[in-house]
Amino acid sequence: MRKRLQNASGRTAGRASVADVAAAARVSTATVSRVLNNADYVKPQTRKAVEQAIANLGYIPSGAARSLSSRSSRIIGAIIPSIDNSIFAAGVEALQGHLSERGYHLLIGSSNYDPEEEYQVCRSFLEQHAAGVIMMGETHTPACLDLLDRHGMPFVNTGVYTPDQPYYCVGFDNAGVAATAVRYLVQLGHRRFAMIAGITAHNDRAVGRVKGVRAELARSGLSLPDDRVLERRYDIAEGRAAFRELMARAEPPTAILCGNDVQGFGAILEAQHSGIRIPEEVSVVGFDDLVLSRHLKPALTTIRVPTQEMWCRAADMLFARLKGDDTPRAVEIETSLIVRDSTGPAPA
Repeated sequence: MRKRLQNASGRTAGRASVADVAAAARVSTATVSRVLNNADYVKPQTRKAVEQAIANLGYIPSGAARSLSSRSSRIIGAIIPSIDNSIFAAGVEALQGHLSERGYHLLIGSSNYDPEEEYQVCRSFLEQHAAGVIMMGETHTPACLDLLDRHGMPFVNTGVYTPDQPYYCVGFDNAGVAATAVRYLVQLGHRRFAMIAGITAHNDRAVGRVKGVRAELARSGLSLPDDRVLERRYDIAEGRAAFRELMARAEPPTAILCGNDVQGFGAILEAQHSGIRIPEEVSVVGFDDLVLSRHLKPALTTIRVPTQEMWCRAADMLFARLKGDDTPRAVEIETSLIVRDSTGPAPA
């Protein structure tokens, strides 16, 4: 028969229980539960005593047990398309701090822009008894939506603003925002446009930006032929190669819109390598306003997206849903065109 070990004080070692914490803090187990669930009506001195007992005993609450008893947990899942993009890293960092302030913990999953992989991540979050999920975009498989619905898992989409859809979202109109950059370039006299776009498969944000560029050009009597839209990964090397290909055309564009700043970085670096002057020969616009955008030479004109605000407001929307409070179904985040040195009048 196995014997339980004793620690130096002579107390039996092993996993501490709620009863152990209650005894050490000289409170009831119900009070310990209220502290663990971050209830507002616990006296500060009582909360401090319970938290000290938890620390002394090394008590670890059972997330699964708590979720079964409360039909929820203190875990929020977030699914991002890729970990290899600083715009997502900035959003996740802000989200983690925002959740922590409210006593929640963050689980992160990456879909790699694959809806089937996103489905598997959602299954994993359900197994971890997550209280809700925040996802990027609105391209989800029917199986994924059905899974979340059957288990009563609330979710919020970010990066998109689609008030006509039935799903909760916090973001912006990608097509409308991209059109803002086109209008600015047309006012500068540009008529030959090209685009280094993100891969549009399973990426509604990339699709929206291409649509927005085309629609705004059409309003100005211009067009964006298919051979002037190069879909590339959000990667500096890919941006360099795409820029090189576009500028080698018989009639190179005088303005290039990029699906995000990383592609814009690649365009500027390739221009420097090739001896092409920006913006004298070609203007370049990015999307996101990453920190490096303002430090490049020339600094990158781009669309500023308040990523941290977007993810935090998505969390607030999710909290409201968990509490059963009224919340708007769609919240629009304000973006802005930041004009820097990479854009100028069209060459004569």
